[in-house]
Amino acid sequence: MKVLIANTQLIFTRICLAALFFALAVNPLYAQKKSTVKKTEPLSDRQFWLSEMDKMVRPVIYSLAQDSLRIVMPQVTSKRVDNKQQRIQVQYLEVLGRVLSGIAPWLQTEGGTAQEIALRNQYRIWVLKGLSNVLDSTKRDYMRFDLGGQQLVDASFLATAFIRAPWLWENMNSADKEKMVTALRSTRRYKPVFSNWLLFSAMTEAFFCKYGYEWDPMRVDYALQQLEQWYVGDGMYKDGTTYAFDYYNSYVIHPYLATIADVIGKKTNAYKGMFSKIKLRNERYAVIQERLINSDGTFPATGRSIIYRGAAFHHLADMAWRKALPEQLKPAQVRSALTAVIRKTLESPTTYDNGWLTLGLYGAQPDLADVYNNQGSPYLCTSIFLPLGLPESDSFWAEPAMKWSSQKIWSGENFDNDHGVDLR
Repeated sequence: MKVLIANTQLIFTRICLAALFFALAVNPLYAQKKSTVKKTEPLSDRQFWLSEMDKMVRPVIYSLAQDSLRIVMPQVTSKRVDNKQQRIQVQYLEVLGRVLSGIAPWLQTEGGTAQEIALRNQYRIWVLKGLSNVLDSTKRDYMRFDLGGQQLVDASFLATAFIRAPWLWENMNSADKEKMVTALRSTRRYKPVFSNWLLFSAMTEAFFCKYGYEWDPMRVDYALQQLEQWYVGDGMYKDGTTYAFDYYNSYVIHPYLATIADVIGKKTNAYKGMFSKIKLRNERYAVIQERLINSDGTFPATGRSIIYRGAAFHHLADMAWRKALPEQLKPAQVRSALTAVIRKTLESPTTYDNGWLTLGLYGAQPDLADVYNNQGSPYLCTSIFLPLGLPESDSFWAEPAMKWSSQKIWSGENFDNDHGVDLR
């Protein structure tokens, strides 16, 4: 009898619980609460790029505007650093030049969503204020450009920023302009290494040429003529007297040659034949670059300076921004490939340490760093953001995502073959 009562009570309890659950499920108030949960809309590729760019460069640009970069920027160098004290001294100009050269096209452009316009306007204010601090000897963030040969490199990246974004130069006050010209001229004292460094001297002279200052044609000519001698074929150059399978054709050589050719070509026809060949080589190397991007956004981790992350595709991004891609590369195809690179190279939880980029390719990998790397070095990866200088209405952003070469090939699609091109 006791067992029967117990079983009856258990059955009754289960019925009550079931009825309660059903009542809650069909109750309009309960259903109304469930329906108010909104799904988060996925970010567009442009929104994703802007978010990643902002996350990367905000600590640099905001701190510089507050005259506090030297206070907050970590003093990090390679484990095998060659001259620790000097590498720390020059890291401030290094991070400034690299960041500005990467975001310059975006600062130059106009339009976009209200949020993007507000963000750009804020950055413009910060950049102009930061540059004033850099040039004011009474400020903590004052930067000398004559502390060592490395500054020839990063002064040229700063010169590149002004070439890419005339808005920056036009909106600096006259006193700051003269100080900047003096600072850039001070790097002439350094003899460039017999390598891609010749282009650093040439780029600074191209800046002077563009804005009507006295410039040295010999430094430009020397770089152009020597790089012509270093062309090895199939769109690639040696970086000095020997060839290395690294990414310096993209980090520096092709983007610099294209920019210098654009500036100098407007002043003289003396290099018309050479510049025509450079254009064709630019196109061929862009094809090679796009094919180097694996279906998951990874790419061969070969050669020195690999901690520059997405800057391995500086050239491809530059070609997209300048609307100079060869016909076989569709803008949306390149956008999709570069988006995959950005995701892959920045997704590691150790990519940042307290908001600052770590030394590595996929997160913090200090053993990948070279002797010359410091906290400013990895910020060359901002160069992958160059296409943000295109309006959102441009086909690069407006067209639907497309598979890039590796995705098509490794999913079994039929695909056109590739072959070397003689462009000597």
